[in-house]
Amino acid sequence: MAPAAALALSLLLAFLAIGPCAAADSIDLWPMPQSVSHGTQKLYVKKDITMSMVGSTYSDEKSILKDAFQRMLDLITLNHVIDGIDPGSSVLTCVNVVVRTPEDELSFGADESYNLTVPTTGDPLYAQIQAQTVFGALQALQTFGQLCYFDFTSRLIELNSAPWIITDRPRFPYRGLLIDTARHYLPVKTIKGVIDAMAYSKLNVLHWHIVDEQSFPIEIPSYPKLWNGSYSYSERYTMSDAIDIVRYAEKRGVNVLAEIDVPGHARSWGIGYPALWPSESCREPLDVSKNFTFEVIDGILSDFSKIFKFKFVHLGGDEVNTSCWTRTPHIEGWLNNNHMNVSDAYRDFVLRSQKIAISHGYDVINWEETFNSFGDKLDPKTVVHNWLGEDVAPKVVAAGHRCIVSNQDKWYLDHLDASWEGFYMNEPLKGINDTKQQQLVIGGEVCMWGEEIDASDIQQTIWPRAAAAAGCGLRLRSSQMTQDLSRQDWRASGVC
Repeated sequence: MAPAAALALSLLLAFLAIGPCAAADSIDLWPMPQSVSHGTQKLYVKKDITMSMVGSTYSDEKSILKDAFQRMLDLITLNHVIDGIDPGSSVLTCVNVVVRTPEDELSFGADESYNLTVPTTGDPLYAQIQAQTVFGALQALQTFGQLCYFDFTSRLIELNSAPWIITDRPRFPYRGLLIDTARHYLPVKTIKGVIDAMAYSKLNVLHWHIVDEQSFPIEIPSYPKLWNGSYSYSERYTMSDAIDIVRYAEKRGVNVLAEIDVPGHARSWGIGYPALWPSESCREPLDVSKNFTFEVIDGILSDFSKIFKFKFVHLGGDEVNTSCWTRTPHIEGWLNNNHMNVSDAYRDFVLRSQKIAISHGYDVINWEETFNSFGDKLDPKTVVHNWLGEDVAPKVVAAGHRCIVSNQDKWYLDHLDASWEGFYMNEPLKGINDTKQQQLVIGGEVCMWGEEIDASDIQQTIWPRAAAAAGCGLRLRSSQMTQDLSRQDWRASGVC
């Protein structure tokens, strides 16, 4: 097993230990599928169980399913030796996967629905997965793996409570997790481990907050001195590293959303190109008065478009302190010549950056401050990322914009005082009753900001709390959450 996968697996087991792998008579799927029915019969899983694709129109030329099936087997066996006595009957020998479409390019809104059946009769006896896309099949394999466990008495892989009939589809198309590589550098292996754990929890967007005021760790061929702003020579990502991360994530059904935060949070940009600073003594926000600033943004997004194929790019726009602009004579003169105040300049910067991103084929995501300040001026396709007030998302969708919800008091993982109830019961559609407006909430995101974590503790700080959000607000509706909450006391178990 690859080191990244092994790390993610160990963390996965930490929060699944009380659920699917806990005991032969108690199997709890997580996230809970939308529809589940089961019986009472015990089955055994052949130690060399195989996967077939009879009836599928998908060729698996990229080995997406083949590799996912092997990862599932690794998860089931936990590297134990399966040396029990073959029971001879009631043995699952195969999982047949039927994918109805041949496409395997991951895109926003890809159909992730699936049907999973595990019968108790048949010769041979096999489980059946049906999905519209390979990415729905990936979700089904995760669920099937949770039905199985290694039994220390029989020394076999067992599957309880058959027959199973499971139908599932996610509630939201966007189910995200933010990582921050600007405050602390995260090695590629660590990022891959996070992606593995996301796939186990059925999160499907890695929001990569790549750069910030502290460091600029990624290579930008168009402006090669930008990564002079990295913490050190070794704490960097090449373009090939980024491509590798994106491909790794895609094979697990995870999109990678790249963020550059402008105009604030950008002091590190000027280490390589000091002209981006308003002045040597006043280093952010980026200099709004120079065309060079926007040429650099254009170069970054041009290079990004060759790597990050996700529909969206995140342009930040939050926490912009414009005092540097008024304290810098040449910018103050530019403001006066253009009959602008700093609020006008902030708006102009964001809108100009949006146009650049759109020219490279992206839809833009901005933090909510942009909407709060000049929402009526944003590009109509802007997705507003809500992180401050609970009352913002209803206003965003009422104005016709799409929205992502990340309430900082509920779904910010660096807020260690956030309650388990908040993670579990947070409702992205709170205060939004109109069905058309509800459809504009494309999902939510838990955020692991990097000021106080690094590669040594990021996984144990993300999980299991992120799994509570992944399994509840992003997968199930309020009524289902309440039922699930009554079924098990997650506080006692330590999951949330």
